[in-house]
Amino acid sequence: MAIGSGLGAQLGIAAEVTYGTFVAPTKFIEFTKESLVLKKTTAQSAGIAAGRLMALSGRRVVTQTEANGSIDLEVTNKAMGLLLQALMGTSVTPVQQAATTAYLQTHTLADTAGKSLTIQKGVPLTSGTVTDKTFLGCKVTSAEFSCEAGGMLTASYEFDSKACDEAQTLATASYPAMSPFHFGQMAVKTGTFGTEAARDGIRKVSVKVERPMAVDRFYAGQSGTKKEPIANDQVKVTGSLEMDYVDTILDDLHTSDAATSLVIEFIGPIIASTYAETFRITLPAVKFDEAPPSVDGFDVIKPTVQFTALYDGTNPVKIEYISTDVAL
Repeated sequence: MAIGSGLGAQLGIAAEVTYGTFVAPTKFIEFTKESLVLKKTTAQSAGIAAGRLMALSGRRVVTQTEANGSIDLEVTNKAMGLLLQALMGTSVTPVQQAATTAYLQTHTLADTAGKSLTIQKGVPLTSGTVTDKTFLGCKVTSAEFSCEAGGMLTASYEFDSKACDEAQTLATASYPAMSPFHFGQMAVKTGTFGTEAARDGIRKVSVKVERPMAVDRFYAGQSGTKKEPIANDQVKVTGSLEMDYVDTILDDLHTSDAATSLVIEFIGPIIASTYAETFRITLPAVKFDEAPPSVDGFDVIKPTVQFTALYDGTNPVKIEYISTDVAL
């Protein structure tokens, strides 16, 4: 029996071959919060019948079902690949670095057609029995990565899902030894793409990737479930940097509206040779929308700069991840 509280909960994920078709979870992620729930659309018959004062229970029908929600977690040095692939869209195979146990995953921005997940969560009753709720056809609609002084690198993923299946067998969770990326490993760099220089004074960073999709593809002949969502707008990548006003570099970029490459990276312990655990977001062209160095009392000036990432015409947005994972 599991513990009859959130302490006994679990989340398992697997990449689907066909949208909405169950695949038994193979990866189990440590999470801090989730809100995946079934959504149903109902219709109630309202025919007039002499003397009937209430609608009949048997005349209510479920016309459509879907699911959605979010998962919050710490970004760790293992088991992040499937989530990154579902967000970014590129089919990725980890590449061994030299003859070491370090493997590089390079997730570049691409269409996410065909990239869906089965997400199975175990929710404990107070008795310790863990109930199964399996979400099929999970598509990432957005993800936000953030880290602040003294904290962990965290991620919040938003999902759209085709259905919730409660008839599957709950997989037995197992977790590899892993550790989180954190503020002590963080560097923020700007400059010409490929030769970015570290910025001083950065206290907090946040980057959000939004994948707009048509999530309402309910058609006749689909038993009230949806077809795979299709991208229906351009990808939006935005974020912010909280900083002390140590120099005018970002302020000047705001004034000129010039583009700069922005790199946010976390470098952990060496895995082997010169290859370290790494989580790196590269935005080849960002422009700063707001950078107000306003004086608000006696304290150090602490502007928060807002940015939008754009395409530089050559280099795609990418997330690089070096771990010991030999497969996603």
